[in-house]
Amino acid sequence: MKLGLQLGYWMAQPPTNAGELVRAAEDSGFDAVFAAESWGSDAFTPLAWWGSSTQKVRLGTSVAQLSARTPTSAAMHALTLDHLSGGRAILGLGVSGPQVVEGWYGQPFAKPLARTREYVSIIRQVLARESHVRNDGPHYPLPLTGENASGLGKPLKPITHPLRADLPIWLGAEGPKNVALTAEIADGWLAIYYSPRLAPMYNEWLDEGFAREGARHTRETFEIAATCQIVITDDRQGEIDRMKPILALYVGGMGAAEMNFHADVYRRMGYHKEVAEIGELFRTGRKDEAAKAVPDEMVSETMIIGNDAEVRQDLKRWEDAGVTMLLLTAQNGEQIKKLAALADS
Repeated sequence: MKLGLQLGYWMAQPPTNAGELVRAAEDSGFDAVFAAESWGSDAFTPLAWWGSSTQKVRLGTSVAQLSARTPTSAAMHALTLDHLSGGRAILGLGVSGPQVVEGWYGQPFAKPLARTREYVSIIRQVLARESHVRNDGPHYPLPLTGENASGLGKPLKPITHPLRADLPIWLGAEGPKNVALTAEIADGWLAIYYSPRLAPMYNEWLDEGFAREGARHTRETFEIAATCQIVITDDRQGEIDRMKPILALYVGGMGAAEMNFHADVYRRMGYHKEVAEIGELFRTGRKDEAAKAVPDEMVSETMIIGNDAEVRQDLKRWEDAGVTMLLLTAQNGEQIKKLAALADS
């Protein structure tokens, strides 16, 4: 199982030691470094900036939001980063949620599966550069036609020849239909809140996609990259308690009561009652109570926390569950080196 560094997205200010983390990840043999975006920093610029000091690690977006840029713009970003890095770019994409899509980007959230399929198809046309890019679908028509079009648009090819036509495209997906679509049209799955216990269920979703006509991969050539908080500590309970407010935020606050994809993930794990209570407490402003309502098992289900031996054992458990790359966060270079050593032992 490979390791990847997840830089995430910036909070109120840029991180002060990201360059150190990226260099430590490369020196420690990490396979990739990823950056994310929400409604602040973007995913591509940090990779170009900090990735310029690296030679080997792959540089991935985890994830670039579909509604943040048109598919041809996303393809331009990816092919540019791929050239600058010598063929190390991974284009990770995701639909985000309606609060961000409609509230921040001013775009409709409806039909995320159909939008994703069109989006990826257009990007592959750009990267292949075999013909002028066209799309007749309703979400991203190229060229634009209709009432608001000038009628002067014409199909184009990218001026810059992409370095790789097969630049890997990975999709962030949480539900069964999204995961099946990912296995069908993408090169990898960016999983969040992955539970090794539910690997058989995930495999069913993936196998549905692999079995579809035209699927790009089999299980043997497909990458599963799961984001996982890893904390090496002798105070396991203390760290579990520290994670609970973060989990309460995502389960209770990162979405609406009627549509929260992160909450749905934990419902599939069997935490229906707990998710309902956490969501009600968080949405009514009782955030401390929401955190206290998170059971220990909800944290340990999707994170790795413990001493050296416990972390080593859990790393093996995640690998046995089918994860090909573990995306982890770290506070400093020493943590990265220690995690790499544990993974190798």
